[in-house]
Amino acid sequence: MNEVRVQTGDFDLGAEVARLRAGDARIGAVVSFVGTVRDLNDGARVSAMELEHYPGMTESALADIAERARARWPLYGTLVVHRVGPLAPLDQIVLVACSAAHRGDAFAACEFIMDYLKTEAPFWKKEQTPDGARWVDARTSDDEARAKWAR
Repeated sequence: MNEVRVQTGDFDLGAEVARLRAGDARIGAVVSFVGTVRDLNDGARVSAMELEHYPGMTESALADIAERARARWPLYGTLVVHRVGPLAPLDQIVLVACSAAHRGDAFAACEFIMDYLKTEAPFWKKEQTPDGARWVDARTSDDEARAKWAR
């Protein structure tokens, strides 16, 4: 299974991982990452977040990132689910999961996809803080995380 979804609704981690593994006895490892909305960012309380995307372009960018991971590691499946729309602290925002014969490949691919997603996928985040709404800028640390894969 190789799937990319951008959606407003929540996802069920257990059900998604079960679908990724379903009936494939070759799989020896499934690694997943779930990102959640924090209530604090850059020193300010965050009461809500709105996530925008460019339909079609976003899904294409995510599919390309997952394809690059599959070209680099021997994976049996990849899954990327990213939410958009209004979100609150504690809400799940992103799921990346990879299946492989061995854990090292699954861990590396999952981290690779997440590092590239943070820097290349066309999403825009707006946070609600006590001082009003603000757009979230790109982080240098995300660029640095992605750069390690070029080595």
